[in-house]
Amino acid sequence: MLRIYVCCLLLFLVQSAMAQQTLRGIVLDSTGKHLLHGVSVSLPELKKTTITDSTGRFLFQLHTSELKQKIRFSYTGLANKDSMIQLPAKGEITIHITMNNQTHPLADVIVVAASKTNSRIEDLPTRVEVIGTEEIEEETQINPGNMLGLLGDVAGIQVQQTNAATGNADLRIQGLPGRYTQILRDGMPLFAGYSGSFGLLQIPPLDLKQVELIKGASSTLYGGGAIAGMMNLVSKTPKRNQPENSFIINRTSLFENNLNVFSSARNNNMGYTLFAGGNLQQAVDVYNNGFSTVPNVKSIFVHPRMFIYNNPNSTFILGYTLNAEDRKGGDMQVLDGKTNVTHQFFIQNKSLRNTIDADWENNLNNGAHLSIKATTSLYNREVLTNLFGMKAQQNLWYSELAYTKKSDHHNWIAGLNFNGDAFMKQQPDSTLLTNENGYTIGAYVQDDWKITPALTAEAGLRADHHSVYGNFLLPRISFMYRFNPQLTMRLGGGMGYKTPSLFSGDVDERDYRYIAGYKPGTIAEKSTGVNFDVNYKWRGDEWQFTLNQSFFYTAIQHPLLLDSMTNPFNMRWFNAAQNITTAGFETYLQAREEETELYLGYVYTNTQRNYDAQSQHFPLIAKHKIAGLASFEIADQFRIGLELSYTGKQYLEDGSSTRDYILSAAMLNYRFKKISIVLNCENLFNFKQGNYGQLVYPPYSNPVFSDIWGPLEGRVFNLSVQVKW
Repeated sequence: MLRIYVCCLLLFLVQSAMAQQTLRGIVLDSTGKHLLHGVSVSLPELKKTTITDSTGRFLFQLHTSELKQKIRFSYTGLANKDSMIQLPAKGEITIHITMNNQTHPLADVIVVAASKTNSRIEDLPTRVEVIGTEEIEEETQINPGNMLGLLGDVAGIQVQQTNAATGNADLRIQGLPGRYTQILRDGMPLFAGYSGSFGLLQIPPLDLKQVELIKGASSTLYGGGAIAGMMNLVSKTPKRNQPENSFIINRTSLFENNLNVFSSARNNNMGYTLFAGGNLQQAVDVYNNGFSTVPNVKSIFVHPRMFIYNNPNSTFILGYTLNAEDRKGGDMQVLDGKTNVTHQFFIQNKSLRNTIDADWENNLNNGAHLSIKATTSLYNREVLTNLFGMKAQQNLWYSELAYTKKSDHHNWIAGLNFNGDAFMKQQPDSTLLTNENGYTIGAYVQDDWKITPALTAEAGLRADHHSVYGNFLLPRISFMYRFNPQLTMRLGGGMGYKTPSLFSGDVDERDYRYIAGYKPGTIAEKSTGVNFDVNYKWRGDEWQFTLNQSFFYTAIQHPLLLDSMTNPFNMRWFNAAQNITTAGFETYLQAREEETELYLGYVYTNTQRNYDAQSQHFPLIAKHKIAGLASFEIADQFRIGLELSYTGKQYLEDGSSTRDYILSAAMLNYRFKKISIVLNCENLFNFKQGNYGQLVYPPYSNPVFSDIWGPLEGRVFNLSVQVKW
């Protein structure tokens, strides 16, 4: 018996040794010259996984009768690669694999205006954040009327309502007021000056492809105004032989109605995109105090673009934008047409914007690119109150010539631009405002130099001449060091400036009549900013994780203030003696897997107005903000989104502080073929600032409003339907 057992054991060991299979391999980049360390290699059917060593090699010892196997390679920053291999019945096999330099779709983002070079986001020494098509499409059904909901979810950005009657809102990046952010549409300036804080309230997101964000000093490429950062709204472009048509209808519990339509198509020589939409919002008195919490709004937005493709290397784009809005808030009886001696207060803004833009892009030989852009915008706005009225228009124009050249180690860009604006009152009116105009001629150059495969340096310089405020020299330098494909570090800093403007988004329209211009000697604001971040990405077989830690600091010299104390009936802008500084950090962790996304982020912001010794904390900036998000599918046709955020205490103008609060939201999306239905609820816990203090103070014929530090509307539901074909 013992002999039989020994013989069987020996026979089994010999058979096992003979049946053992060895799979070896080497993984290289797309050039075939560089070995890739840390590549995840898996055999899904056998549930075996390993990673390549420092020489790019991997090894499997196998025992299987299934000789045909799928092998998967995944590497952060490169596309996954699946291959079928034939294992030997016994013995050894060696394979060589190259991985393409195309990024994974979740990270394959081409940045249009943030670099002006159509570069991959991973290759830029300047940190750029992108809100992609998927996020925009989801937010479009939640808030199709404007972009505020989309931007409010971005860490480091705070959407701050500035007027309780008209619903004006200010976009603050890293704790700085909205006037320090440069807003572009397809690489060209869109809003400024007299448009105040209405800009982002009037941009529907349906025809946007992506939104690019740079937080911190970025004036070298974009000129004055990009002190806090830059935001570029990238419009959709038509796809060859892939027509796109859709419409959205939406209704909210606050009696807002939206109807938006988008269409695009292209053949070999021509293409078009067309957006048309309208919003109708009824005035709502949430607190039953006799004043509108939500204004009455009627608006339309039309944005057609034509694309001409002369040859595969040349594209000409011609666009037009029409935006008309009538926004009115105040005493509910006045809004209902029942004005009397007691009920008189209202603020109404009627605005009309006509914009024409043109863009010619031409790819030259040897990686060179030439572009010419130009836009002109005519903006008319009529301000009406029960105390006074005024009409004015502002003309804006911008043109740019840019040349880029890419090589193995350098990415050059050089450009010239000419832009200006003219503000003109229409008589008669009851204001002290004077006409204002100016222009800027600028030149810039920048190079992204790949010093080593791991280290890239970016150096740029802009020289501007303003017709009123003189010359400005704006250097910028950034470094990116890639420790490995998963871990990247960026460090950068630069200078900026902002020329004075008569208008600011946080000034009440009733005060326009008392603005008399500038005090003698008023100069442009100047800034210095530094940003640092570390980004770590890694992939498993199914999940992709991103961990980012960033720090920021910006100082603004000669900040512009409106003197409303010396003579409140003759107010003038002047430069403060001390700086505004903002400093802080952002931390976030993001995880994605197919249709599932998880996000958790924290932002600390400390913004100081050093010119005010009694109350140095900049008002209405939360020091602590925490946000969490979960989005996932529960079935093939259902998708759920959940959000939870915490906003810490904020300081008010008088130095007192507010309470903190928690907000949450939930979304259910049902998709069936070409139809998508969304039921969404914002502010599930129904937190309202008005429950914690008085919002309106007498005299009620010309009331005083509290600082707005939290949501006013409370819980809001919306139901939208989108159809694509």
